[in-house]
Amino acid sequence: MTQRSSRDSSEPSSAQGDLADIEFTDADILEAMREIPGYLDISTMDFRAIYRLAHRHALDRLFSGITAGRLMRREVNPLTPEISLAEAIPSFVHQGLKSLPVVDGQQQVLGILTETDVLRWLGAETFLGLLARVITDEPWIKSDPYHRAVGEFMTSPVVSVPLDAGLRELLAAFASHPGRAMPVLAADGRLAGLLQRKVFLAAYHPDRRS
Repeated sequence: MTQRSSRDSSEPSSAQGDLADIEFTDADILEAMREIPGYLDISTMDFRAIYRLAHRHALDRLFSGITAGRLMRREVNPLTPEISLAEAIPSFVHQGLKSLPVVDGQQQVLGILTETDVLRWLGAETFLGLLARVITDEPWIKSDPYHRAVGEFMTSPVVSVPLDAGLRELLAAFASHPGRAMPVLAADGRLAGLLQRKVFLAAYHPDRRS
């Protein structure tokens, strides 16, 4: 089962970082209006409404090219829930990913398995913690999880987005979970690719756009 982030036409929340509107005081607005030559027949409330609308339109124009389909990684070999953790770990290494979708036979996303999930089930908090104990040859690593199915370890339901998800929907989706990536779904609900948080953040630089 997948959990799709909802489309919201309301103003972005403060959790979404740079998109949050700056809260102006009436004094700020009046000082700005005094700097404009001539007579302005506009109230501070009207100014706020115009600013918010202009701000939204400018953001939509500047980031119209940011969609999940354009930013996602298409070449992803997902996991299936019945394979063992021992089989799944090499797939992370070979693909250079720290998150992999888990799908059924019809490529419908069932969940996602992350490096954090694997470490937790092996009894480690971090990769460096695991490495430190391996180096000292401490016989503490749990071996039983290696032979258990991925379906037992994956996170489900998983937050996913459609191919046409734009900036606002992607911000909301990433803000709703701490993971490094999320599946991108085709119109029929099948896995289309994987969107990495770092790729999305690299594409989102308001200060570098004209």
